[in-house]
Amino acid sequence: MWRRRVGSLLRLWGFWPTGVPGRRPLSCDAASQAGSNSPRCWNCGSPGGPGRENGFFCPQCRALQAPDPTRDYFSLMDCNCSFRVDTVKLQHRYQQLQRLVHPDFFSQRSQTEKDFSEKHSTLVNDAYKTLLAPLSRGLYLVS
Repeated sequence: MWRRRVGSLLRLWGFWPTGVPGRRPLSCDAASQAGSNSPRCWNCGSPGGPGRENGFFCPQCRALQAPDPTRDYFSLMDCNCSFRVDTVKLQHRYQQLQRLVHPDFFSQRSQTEKDFSEKHSTLVNDAYKTLLAPLSRGLYLVS
């Protein structure tokens, strides 16, 4: 008896979808968490933070974003995930990324962007050094 009344009230208020019997109503937490899956920019709050195409800058305010901790060295350096790596292409990609994120280019920016720049630059350096040497590349592939 109460279930029908509660269900109709929830349906009336928009928390329970109409025509879907047996579905549980959304809680306020679930509704707010459903939209929070997309990363947001630390500076302007716009959606599409670190999960963008290059993962470095916000598409709205162009602020440097935090490095993506789940990104592997091969995808960062735009290489195939194999033992054979084109070292010329690797060197060009390294120089391209350093032109984007080197800390010298962020001296007039906020402290947050300076810190992110250092982290990105360190990550790019580590990826380059690891993928350039065959032994370290092989060990990275195995791990």
